[in-house]
Amino acid sequence: MASFFETPIEYLKGVGPQRSSLLNKELNIFTFGDLIQYYPFRHEDRVKIYAINDIYDEMPYVQIKGTLIRKEIIGAGFKKRLVAHISDGTDELELVWFKGIAWVQDKIKPGVQYVVFGKPTRFGSKFNIAHPEIELLTPKNEKGGTLHPVYSLTETLKSRHVDSKAIAKLMQELLVKAADHIRETLPGSVTDKYQLISKKDALQYKHFPQTADQLAQAQQRLKFEELFYIQLRLLKMKVVRQEKFSGQVFQDARLLTTFYNDHLPFALTDAQKKVIREIYTDLKSGKQMNRLLQGDVGSGKTIVAFICMLVILAGNAQAALMAPTEILAQQHYKNLKRYADSMQLPIALLTGSTKKSERKVIHEGLLSGELKILIGTHALLEEVVQFNNLGLSIIDEQHRFGVAQRSKLWQKNVDMYPHILVMTATPIPRTLAMTLYGDLDISTIDQLPAGRKPIKTLHKFDAHRLQVNEFLRKEIALGRQVYMVYPLIDESEKLDLKHLMDGYESVCRAFPDIAVSILHGKMKPEAKDYEMARFIKAETKIMVATTVIEVGVDVPNASVMVIENAERFGLSQLHQLRGRVGRGGEQSYCILMTNNKLGADSKTRIETMVRTTNGFDIAETDLKLRGPGDLMGTQQSGALDLLVADLSTDGAILQEARELAKEILKDDPELEKPENKLIRLQIDSMRKTGVNWSRIS
Repeated sequence: MASFFETPIEYLKGVGPQRSSLLNKELNIFTFGDLIQYYPFRHEDRVKIYAINDIYDEMPYVQIKGTLIRKEIIGAGFKKRLVAHISDGTDELELVWFKGIAWVQDKIKPGVQYVVFGKPTRFGSKFNIAHPEIELLTPKNEKGGTLHPVYSLTETLKSRHVDSKAIAKLMQELLVKAADHIRETLPGSVTDKYQLISKKDALQYKHFPQTADQLAQAQQRLKFEELFYIQLRLLKMKVVRQEKFSGQVFQDARLLTTFYNDHLPFALTDAQKKVIREIYTDLKSGKQMNRLLQGDVGSGKTIVAFICMLVILAGNAQAALMAPTEILAQQHYKNLKRYADSMQLPIALLTGSTKKSERKVIHEGLLSGELKILIGTHALLEEVVQFNNLGLSIIDEQHRFGVAQRSKLWQKNVDMYPHILVMTATPIPRTLAMTLYGDLDISTIDQLPAGRKPIKTLHKFDAHRLQVNEFLRKEIALGRQVYMVYPLIDESEKLDLKHLMDGYESVCRAFPDIAVSILHGKMKPEAKDYEMARFIKAETKIMVATTVIEVGVDVPNASVMVIENAERFGLSQLHQLRGRVGRGGEQSYCILMTNNKLGADSKTRIETMVRTTNGFDIAETDLKLRGPGDLMGTQQSGALDLLVADLSTDGAILQEARELAKEILKDDPELEKPENKLIRLQIDSMRKTGVNWSRIS
């Protein structure tokens, strides 16, 4: 039997087929369940009624009551408007309508008392309200109202007279109907422990609270429940995976010890050692590893990946590392080949531009088991790429790959899934990591290698251009190199290129005696490689580029990063770009160029960059500014369709919810105990809704 909440929305009084199709199309509301969870994004305080002569400029909105004195239509054509005057005895207020004039004129009558609500605007000594909400004064509303819900709407809905008030009316109707069907979704032991109100009260108070305290209680209850079930399902997936998927056991550390003692060219940081210990524990556990390794740009993730490969290779298996771009794959190959050659370990690179003859050799080497390490791009996923025994799959900048792509790499070992290590140089805020990657174990390298000097970040306006150019000249005279990055402007690819070419010409004019490279996404791969190679060999001293250099270019001699129109970039992108310098022993600089007019968010981004080089601090600020969906991009944001919780502010609730989920699963992994019956019921009903939680990992 279909549940009450699966009832199509058209069967709710006041909806019908026409409104139903509008709600389907505009708000994705198809059922009673969809509507009841369509929460208001804020509440307006309709409790107080103000006197007209108490109104002042900064008020966001105001509620008054009074008698309509007169109304008139002024102007014609597009200047036509309906103006009404209302008085409460202290003063008069003007009400103005530019749209729906005929409908409003019919509705309001002089001599009648009304309650009016809207945003006051001053004109000279008088105030007016454009398009106010207006209703007859009744005993029910004469002393003020309650907290009114405000729902997100589209222009189409507004034009069809479906406003917040209309949604609220439907919601009231639904809550009355639903009263006997709202079941509790958390056990009494949980609601008692965390002092949470009932589900039924939470839904009522979330839409129609009488007081601010009721609204706060509703928020707490619904946020906790939402985050608890996300964590419970993620942790359950982890338990299932650990029980179901055994992993090859790798515990031979001989190669690792040899490398440590004889070939490692520098000392590892304590953070790197800690991460290697965590990974080694996984590799010898007999369970399949599924670990996220996060570390800032330049923190030394690649050497950690290589050391883990040595444990796999000592166990007579193979390792693969997949990167999202050719440039990044080539860089990993170049870095790891030095170490592999010193240990006489066969290593190869496979990308889209690998020659056919080389591919054949690689395929044969992989199948025979002679080729031990393969670095590559999406080319690794091709059917023809078959391993003899793939023991470890490493995925770099993994948020750039879809789940289907990643799982193809897991299936390259038919006998037993390989161990998985996913790496990212984009620091992930703690709350986001717990929600997006809650079923992965997380390792963090939060320390930079010794001898690295922090990059100095400066903010300069366009007016300082000559001063900046002079500074660049001095750095180049010292033998250093410079990146100058231009933003991509979304509106038009032609504009992007024009913007970059204008910049390139300006740089050539400002530095006529200095060789300049150019790099952008529209260039052919050979041309990109040629320009990059010239810069790496220091044949050119300035690289003018778009953000194609954001990931993967490693030129230790480049000491200055100039970011043009820095206000157009997101925080994490600015941080990634800054990480392209500071890779040698010299002092490096990042110069953020902006115009003088900066919005509040742009100002915060620039100030954050100047204040800190800590990627995790930056990620936290970015989360507050942009929200989780934007932060993770389209690949992952679907996993974050949170209805009430906000990861940028609800970290404490998330932590509590996760701890509770851990506690329950530790005691009752299958949720079979009577006290967990409600939880099991809720998980089963969530499964029916078809939410694909596997996409999270």
